[in-house]
Amino acid sequence: MLNKEVADLRKDYRLASLDEGDVAKDPIEQFERWWNDATNGQLNEPNAMTLATSTPDGHPSARIVLLKSFDADGFVFFTNYESRKGAEMAANPNVSLLFFWQELERQVRIDGTVSKVGADVSDEYYNSRPPGSRIGAIASPQSRVIPHRSFLEDQVRMVAEKYVLQDPVRPAYWGGYVVKPLKMEFWQGRSSRLHDRILYSQEGNEWKIERLAP
Repeated sequence: MLNKEVADLRKDYRLASLDEGDVAKDPIEQFERWWNDATNGQLNEPNAMTLATSTPDGHPSARIVLLKSFDADGFVFFTNYESRKGAEMAANPNVSLLFFWQELERQVRIDGTVSKVGADVSDEYYNSRPPGSRIGAIASPQSRVIPHRSFLEDQVRMVAEKYVLQDPVRPAYWGGYVVKPLKMEFWQGRSSRLHDRILYSQEGNEWKIERLAP
């Protein structure tokens, strides 16, 4: 039975349009344009993105992570290498990212391959984090079952006591990843669900630009 209260939730998108003749030739440049719109628009956490991973036999999982850098090499985020997503990325490097900027009626989907960043990059970012976040990265056995909240709090307390006279050191099981895009889709909401969808696909050293039906 269809839940009519849920089914009737809808919005007609009318803010903007997107034409293949107006987009940048390079998807990173196009992303930067939209990124600037998102940050200048003072959106709440514009760097929040869905990371979708999968086991080698095709069982998917998804979660929100935070973008921390992007350039021609790809899109960078940080996490625990021993978490569920870390294990899945180690076994299957094919991943997807998704940005949804609701206030701009825009989405960006990125399909690509993931790899670890260099230790120097992970150290630089880890050392820039607030002390509590650095301690938490050491203390939390991410994605593992724990008996209760106080177990985690006890772990944090022990790590904090260890580093009371010195800065926490990045653990080897925590660091960064970079997603190198193979395809990027830019989605602009349009009226009557006739959305604009522009797809970039890498072909050698070039990017092919196509329009997709909504």
